[in-house]
Amino acid sequence: MITLDGLNSMADVTRQQAKLRPHDIALVFEERETSFAQLDRYASQVANGLILWGVKPQTRVGYLGKNSDLYFEMTMGAYKANAVVVGVNWRLAGPEVEYVVNDARCEVLFVGAEFYGLIEKCLPNMPTVRHVVAMDGGHAQWESFSAWRDRQSERDPMLAIKPEDTAIQLYTSGTTGHPKGVELTNDNYMAVFESLASDPNSGLNWNPKDVALVCMPVFHVAGVNIGVLSVAQGAKGIILKDIDPGKILDLIGRYKVNHAFFVPAVILFLTQHPAAKTTDFGSLRNISYGASPIAEELLVRAKEIFGCRFSQLFGLTETSGAGTWLAPEDHEPTRKKLRSCGKPLPGLELRIVDGQGRDVPKGEVGEIVLRGRTIMKGYWNKADATAKAIVNGWFHTGDAGYTDDEGFVFIHDRVKDMIVSGGENIYPAEVENAIFGHPAVADVAVIGVPDDKWGEAVKAMVVLKPGAQADGAEIINWARERIAGYKLPKSVDFIQALPRNPSGKILRRELREPFWRGKERRVN
Repeated sequence: MITLDGLNSMADVTRQQAKLRPHDIALVFEERETSFAQLDRYASQVANGLILWGVKPQTRVGYLGKNSDLYFEMTMGAYKANAVVVGVNWRLAGPEVEYVVNDARCEVLFVGAEFYGLIEKCLPNMPTVRHVVAMDGGHAQWESFSAWRDRQSERDPMLAIKPEDTAIQLYTSGTTGHPKGVELTNDNYMAVFESLASDPNSGLNWNPKDVALVCMPVFHVAGVNIGVLSVAQGAKGIILKDIDPGKILDLIGRYKVNHAFFVPAVILFLTQHPAAKTTDFGSLRNISYGASPIAEELLVRAKEIFGCRFSQLFGLTETSGAGTWLAPEDHEPTRKKLRSCGKPLPGLELRIVDGQGRDVPKGEVGEIVLRGRTIMKGYWNKADATAKAIVNGWFHTGDAGYTDDEGFVFIHDRVKDMIVSGGENIYPAEVENAIFGHPAVADVAVIGVPDDKWGEAVKAMVVLKPGAQADGAEIINWARERIAGYKLPKSVDFIQALPRNPSGKILRRELREPFWRGKERRVN
């Protein structure tokens, strides 16, 4: 459970736990254990290393790498230096990585071994980067993280940090083809902590010495948050480098995991894995899930297999991952709430509004808007986009939904065209831009279609130029050179013309309709 006394900024998280339980284990990664006292000391050393390099408060430092205990050492150290951690999605292609690093103006880049070669190629195009640190060592030019950390002073810098100072900057896909940097502040996270502290029954409210599994990618708000919440509550965080259903099941049994967060696609993989039949799930108390809707049938099957409580979380990067919560008791089939995403978390207000921002009656579909201290500071250097997203203090989620008579929220569709595949946000414009340059393509539209494995799959609807020829594999391979693999179409359909309205806008709803016909929800 969160102890709020003495917790005024993210820099206080390790300080507090080092005082409360210095010798307890905070992090476990591939058999390597780190106590809370060690984690706090490492954070001070990282902070002093950054300060020695001339990293001023609110300077951006980037991280491109898989999950590890070293990521959290680096992040906690950046908090103490009042620097801003920029999470870079390791699934991005080179030009996309360059865009994020340059947009954030990162001065320091921490890089995992799998991405040394990528950054070597990209570095000439990243003019603001002054220092690169090899997280796993073994690089000829870049100093290893552990060697750099260990030669720094252990004295806590104790810098003054303001509530409105940005703590972390995470990038979300953009409707115009470029991602936007979401600025989450120290106060945003203090609001998250306060919300959890006010509800002891929350699925994310843990006890000291509980064991939590940290397996979602740390470039996502869910991955960061689960790790931070584990440390902030004195729990033992078991960190998994990458999503691997077999390893997840092994860690649950070996470390007697009590809490975990998964996206629905991972829950599906776990239920289908042969080892699920022999894994001891007796220690599990709660599985939280979110990032995309879950099939009701999968949820019922997962409850039977894991035998623990389930909690659903609906939130966005822009809301610090906070939004609504469907409590374990509301997962009972008799409650008929399994398709709901719950009610607003304490401290958050939620409304359903029409196109003019007016409240709609219960049961009527409108856009979900949220207000509270967990709402982002804004999009980095994008005042216009921020003004469109946050209107009179209300953040417009782009999700369409309705509330029932008890105040439970049900997501119905998307106001925006975003596709959610395996918990990843994908915007059609990005994929369309990558395909459009193919010499045989005259026109293209990208939509999301139902997929039993990923929730939604990306489908490209392509119009070929007169006399031109191409097949689906050729189109996909063309796009592969330009965008991340997870954004690629899983299938390509060739059609004569795209449906458009009189102003020329593609009527995506018409394209989606044949694939979603018969579905109660137009998200999967």
